Amino acid sequence: MQNVDIRAATPSDLAFLVDMLVEAVNWLPERDWSRERILADPALAHYVTGWMRPDDVGVVAVKPAGQPVGAAWLRHLTAADPGYGYVSDDVPELTIGVVESWRGRGVGRMLLRAARDAARARGIPRVSLSVERANFAAKLYAAEGFRTIESFENADTMVTDIRA
Repeated sequence: MQNVDIRAATPSDLAFLVDMLVEAVNWLPERDWSRERILADPALAHYVTGWMRPDDVGVVAVKPAGQPVGAAWLRHLTAADPGYGYVSDDVPELTIGVVESWRGRGVGRMLLRAARDAARARGIPRVSLSVERANFAAKLYAAEGFRTIESFENADTMVTDIRA
């Protein structure tokens, strides 16, 4: 990977995580949801609202000058407020986003692996996510050990076991 480092996410990364949530939602070129629309939608906003809670885990990919180009984070959501990839209260859901100009360069794979390592370090045994089947990232998740456990009209919920 060309000149990208991974660092732990911090509370000060909230604005960038919102940017990456916008990137994740708008992976389709014809989908152009604004930041305001995403943050006004409780089903999406809960992925970043109140960042960084004690059980939140995240990583950020940065260029040498420190400019972030992608992020991946894990958040425990509950049955009372489930995410699209909700499995159970004890399985955090992964969100990942990469700046469009940096996609296809291995940043997403680096972030995915670093998020998995961070989960392992926290003793988290499983991680889930939701991905639209047409999203090119679905192949990355499958290649990195995620397996589909539930399918919906256009999306799948996937889970991976975190092994020591």
